[in-house]
Amino acid sequence: MTEIALALALAGAVSAPERLGPSPKPPPVPREFRGVWVATVSNIDWPSSRTLTPAQQRQQAIAILDRAVELRLNAIVLQVRPACDALYSSAIEPWSEYLTNVMGTAPNPLYDPLHFWVAEAHARGLELHAWFNPFRALASSHRNAIASNHVSITKPHLVKDYGDAKWLDPGFHESREHSLNVILDVLNRYDVDGIHFDDYFYPYPISGVAFPDDDSYGAYLSSGGTLSRADWRRWNIDTFVFTVYQAIKAAKPTVKFGISPFGIWRPGNPPGVTGLDAYNAIYADSRKWLQQGWVDYLTPQLYWRMGSTGQPYQPLLTWWTEQNLMGRHVWPGNFTSNVGSQFGDWPVYEIAAQIETTRSVPGATGNVHFSMRAFRDDYKGIVATLRDGVYSYGALPPATPWLDLKPPRMPSMTVQQNAGDWTLQFADPGGEAALWLVVHALYGGQWVHEILPAGRSEVVVPLTRNGAPLAQVRVERVDRSGNASEGAVFPSRTRH
Repeated sequence: MTEIALALALAGAVSAPERLGPSPKPPPVPREFRGVWVATVSNIDWPSSRTLTPAQQRQQAIAILDRAVELRLNAIVLQVRPACDALYSSAIEPWSEYLTNVMGTAPNPLYDPLHFWVAEAHARGLELHAWFNPFRALASSHRNAIASNHVSITKPHLVKDYGDAKWLDPGFHESREHSLNVILDVLNRYDVDGIHFDDYFYPYPISGVAFPDDDSYGAYLSSGGTLSRADWRRWNIDTFVFTVYQAIKAAKPTVKFGISPFGIWRPGNPPGVTGLDAYNAIYADSRKWLQQGWVDYLTPQLYWRMGSTGQPYQPLLTWWTEQNLMGRHVWPGNFTSNVGSQFGDWPVYEIAAQIETTRSVPGATGNVHFSMRAFRDDYKGIVATLRDGVYSYGALPPATPWLDLKPPRMPSMTVQQNAGDWTLQFADPGGEAALWLVVHALYGGQWVHEILPAGRSEVVVPLTRNGAPLAQVRVERVDRSGNASEGAVFPSRTRH
């Protein structure tokens, strides 16, 4: 700092004024989950091609994360296991062909994509949820040779052909155990914020073709089971969901578990709703999972337009919130990629209207967008529409108090008073890690806030804003469960 700047800084330094009032508190920061799915199957979102180099893959990932920050999103839901394969280093399942073009072939030069995504997401103040397909063993978009360590080779008795894909049969305990081990392996080795399933449990039905589980159902009957095949299939999925939830909480209690089921539980719920009966077609009793509290969040895929007669957005969302007996999060999924002629040719305002409608439904506290390509490629200018409209301000994810109520330690903060700003400097206070810093600044009686990654070591706050002088700053640390610390305040009281 120059001598002139030092003199100005000292002249403007805040000293104890004669008349002091109590320290005011800022209003609560907005809370809303703003997530986006990043699909890797068929190279939908990332990587955009199976033949990108690791450097190109990382470059694309950074562009996606930066676009999420631009949109003021706060969570990435990254598909790490599209079909019993891995977009991370795994000793259980082979490297995904969507990453390296050949299943079982590692990136060259070697790196761990999931470790990279987690670190870069957290560096930007974004949650990273690891998205698994629990029972799809091989997708229809599979092209090349199957790796020798793929489950269809190592445990062929568990895998069934159905249509042009392969599936782990959920009727075998060993199938459920295999997928659970994969999930726990990721949970224990990576600092993910959530574990996520989509809507694939039993496969969506092919007309006139039964899922080939006579052997697993026959074994169940031979062991003394008495459930009908449909009830038994639902029991298999219910058991798996409950077991996964319990295992996550035993390993890392604050990691959230979420599922995005088909948006209709059963036709007629609520009255007038028509469409696929997920309860009977894919054996997903998603209402039970929500009512029993076997998830921390449910993201029903409400992939229809607001004006749809058989699948009306607001009545469906209201119905889902009414099933939420345990007070979990309900964050509907939106088919944002339908903004674009190659998909559904929806207007951009459809997505903005769905977000606004979600905000109007008590008990619904966020949205998840399918998928990132709509934002990556900026369909119809959707980025500016949302960024300057419904997402014109930052928000923290809603708190999850049933997982953790203990706040992290308050920031360790020092303030350097300069000619035109206060420079806030932070040191690690120890204790529980935080994901965000919330910087509140008081200008002329009005508070403004900024949500920043917890890893920031320095923040510059201007001395004026729109002509109003800076009176006080207050900084809080927020953990992954949404608990805010006590505020570090400078100066501790404001001029009266």
